[in-house]
Amino acid sequence: MWLPAGCAVLAAAVLLGVSAGAADLSAAGIARHLLSLVADGVESPLTERQVALLVELRLPRVVTAALVGALLATAGAAYQGVFRNPLADPYLLGAASGAGLGATLVMVFGPDLAASPRDLVPAAAFAGALLGVAAAYALGSAAGVGGTAGLLLAGVAVSSFLSAAQTLVQQIGVDQLQRIFSWLLGGLGRGGWDDVRLVVPYAVVSLAVLLACGHLLDLLALGDDKAVSLGLRPGAVRLVVIAAASLATAAAVAVSGLIGFVGIVVPHVVRRLVGADYRAILPGGVLFGAAFLIVVDIVARTAVSPAELPIGVVTAFLGAPFFVMVLRATRHRHT
Repeated sequence: MWLPAGCAVLAAAVLLGVSAGAADLSAAGIARHLLSLVADGVESPLTERQVALLVELRLPRVVTAALVGALLATAGAAYQGVFRNPLADPYLLGAASGAGLGATLVMVFGPDLAASPRDLVPAAAFAGALLGVAAAYALGSAAGVGGTAGLLLAGVAVSSFLSAAQTLVQQIGVDQLQRIFSWLLGGLGRGGWDDVRLVVPYAVVSLAVLLACGHLLDLLALGDDKAVSLGLRPGAVRLVVIAAASLATAAAVAVSGLIGFVGIVVPHVVRRLVGADYRAILPGGVLFGAAFLIVVDIVARTAVSPAELPIGVVTAFLGAPFFVMVLRATRHRHT
C-alpha cells in the first residue's frame, strides 16, 4: 500500500504547494483549471494573471522542490546502503564543501551576476560537488585504507580542506558575504523553469541508476563476503552507487544551495513504512522526498510572510532533533 499512498501524498503536496502563498489561488480553482485543460465543457475559474502566476512562479518552484527532495532523499538512502550506516547523508564525501567552494569562487571572482548568465553559480556548484567527491574517492583509494572506512575518512579530510578554502575566499570577498550565505542556506525561488531544465537530465540518469541498484544494495547489506559468494563485486557496486548518488547530490545542490537533513530524515521514515528492502526504499525515497521538500518549502515561504525563511534553516530545525533520535536508536542497537 505504500506506493499508492506515496503517490497520493505527493499529489496532495503539489496541489498545496501551488496554492499556498499571498496571492489568491485556491486548490479547488487550480484543480478545476487543470481539469479544463484535458476535459471539454469545463471552464477554468482562473484569470490570465492567476494562470501566469501559477505557470511562471508557483509551478516551477514546486517542481524544483520535488526534484531536489527526490534527489537528496534517494541519494541519502543509497549512501546509507553503501556504507551500512544509518547516519550517512548526501553530503558525506565532500559534495557540500565542494559545491560551496565552487559557488563562492564564482560569486567572489566571477563576473557581475547581474550582467552575466545566471547559470554560472549552479554550474560552479555542480562542478565543485563532483570534484569534491572525486577527490575523496581518489584519496581513499590512494591511502590504501580499504572498504567504506577509508572513503569516510577521506571524505572528512577533503571536506575540511575545501571548507577551509571556502572560508579563505569569503575573507577575500567580504562584500559578497550576504549573497554567499544566502546561497549556502538554500533556496528554491531563484531560477524558475531554468532550474528545472538544468536538473532534469541529471535527475533522470542518477535516479534511474540508483533505482536499478536496489537489489544490489540488498546484497551488500549481507556483508562483502556473502555478497562475493553470491557473485557480486562489492567494490564495483559501491563505485557505481556512489557515483550516481554524488551526481544526484551535485544536481540538487546546483539549483538549491545546501539543504541538509533531507537525506537522513526521509530514508528513515520510508524505511519504517516499507521495510528494509532497498527495492522499495529507493522509489519510496523519490515519492516521499519530493513531497517532504515541497511541504518544507511551503513553511519556508509562508511562516514569516511576506519575508521568506531559507529552506535550509527549516530543514535544520526539523532534522536536527530527528538526527539525535536516530543517533540514540543506533547506539541502543549496538549496546
